[in-house]
Amino acid sequence: MRAQSSATSPTSIAVGAPPADAPASPAGARPSARLGTLQAALGVVAFSLTFPATAWGLESFGPWALVAVRSVLAAAMAGGCLLFLRVRLPERRHWAGLAVVAAGVVLGFPMLTTLALETSTTSHAAVVVGLLPLTTALFSALRMGIRPSRTFWAAALAGAAAVLAFTVAQSGGALTAADGYLFAALVVCAAGYTEGGRLARVMPGWQVIGWALVGCLPLTVPAAVVALSYEPVVWNAHGVAGVLWVAAGSQFLGLVVWYRGMAAVGIPKASQLQLAQPLLTLVWSVLLLGEHLTAAAPLTAAAVLVCIAVTQRSRS
Repeated sequence: MRAQSSATSPTSIAVGAPPADAPASPAGARPSARLGTLQAALGVVAFSLTFPATAWGLESFGPWALVAVRSVLAAAMAGGCLLFLRVRLPERRHWAGLAVVAAGVVLGFPMLTTLALETSTTSHAAVVVGLLPLTTALFSALRMGIRPSRTFWAAALAGAAAVLAFTVAQSGGALTAADGYLFAALVVCAAGYTEGGRLARVMPGWQVIGWALVGCLPLTVPAAVVALSYEPVVWNAHGVAGVLWVAAGSQFLGLVVWYRGMAAVGIPKASQLQLAQPLLTLVWSVLLLGEHLTAAAPLTAAAVLVCIAVTQRSRS
């Protein structure tokens, strides 16, 4: 594996460098943490466009065709990078983790949220993103034995509650069939994020999502052929732009920087940056879809930013 060979190559060890197991100095740790936070934040920005782009994509494609086509396009990008760089297959011990990433991030979350967006607005669907940081932190605690501090949990719960209150108020508080899809998407995505963040510690983040996408091709290519034959395609600029963004931005490039960020700063802290994602999604919904916001938006934004600041400063 490429990441493993670079770590063990004699040329990768600088003369006079400290031992591999030596603790990093505070001065050296800060840039890495800042870069990881920036990468995770870029991932959040990319993800915040997913729901509006999906709504655009549904103008041209049916739900099944949209999910299959976006996965095939993203896999083509990832596979091209893997082939060009001659990356070797991941070790067998990582295959189970990659399968979890594929099931949660490549297949489950896109399919469930696309089905939800057929009958739900993007602002209502944003509730799933508001709960995702807390759910991801719970999954990481169970999977990796991470135990964040009480302050961390209090801030995370407060931020999730603020986002939930805002998004539920936007939708009138009614629970529909779309909510079942959204809550299921929440669970599978949190599992995929957690496993992807764990794997990004032992291989580059882009390879994590790249192999997950390529591994799904035996399923997504036939699914795309069948779906396109049954669901008529109505070509327009919105539909093309939407499917291209969810394929390139949301499904591949966004996950590349997201997994790198999680590997650098830790899954719980990186996941809390997603508390800002519903608010960003609402902004895009206004600009791109013409949806309307209430006066509660700036108050919620302020509360979420405070919660993010607390979680980023709290220690495990």
